[in-house]
Amino acid sequence: MIAPAAFAGLVAISSRKGDRAKDGASDSEVTIVEFNDAGARIGPVQAKRVVHSDSEWRQMLSADQFYVTRKQSTDMAFSGTYYRLHEPGIFRCICCGTALFASDAKFDSGTGWPSFWAPIAEENVRKHTDRSLFMERVEVQCTRCGAHLGHVFDDGPEPTHLRYCINESSLRFVARVR
Repeated sequence: MIAPAAFAGLVAISSRKGDRAKDGASDSEVTIVEFNDAGARIGPVQAKRVVHSDSEWRQMLSADQFYVTRKQSTDMAFSGTYYRLHEPGIFRCICCGTALFASDAKFDSGTGWPSFWAPIAEENVRKHTDRSLFMERVEVQCTRCGAHLGHVFDDGPEPTHLRYCINESSLRFVARVR
């Protein structure tokens, strides 16, 4: 038996979903900004949300990539190579290929994870409150596929004073062709 308050909550949630559909918003599409591999902005596009089962993700990703991106795990600090990479290029989502960060916004945070002061386009990442591990942080995810990327903190450099602390396992680096 569902308690009356729980039932009312379900009705409210269902109503909100219906309102979104009436407004023309679709849960199957998102707006992202596309970039070519040289880092040039192509422009905003409506893209299909990338959704797979855990079984499909496991086939597409390495074990580390799967646990970081799909199960919100974290790479060990200083275990990768991207945190010390200073080559020009862009960092794409390992799961769906969406452009996430540019090397122009990368900085050495001393943390052992790739760190950026801003995403390549705000539309390409989404943020939400993460209350795991008995603390409150802001999680960063890929807008298109929902991959866990890392967290954002307010101790970064100018001009944003933000530090997007990103797991290497969630990224694929594409060097800028000269």
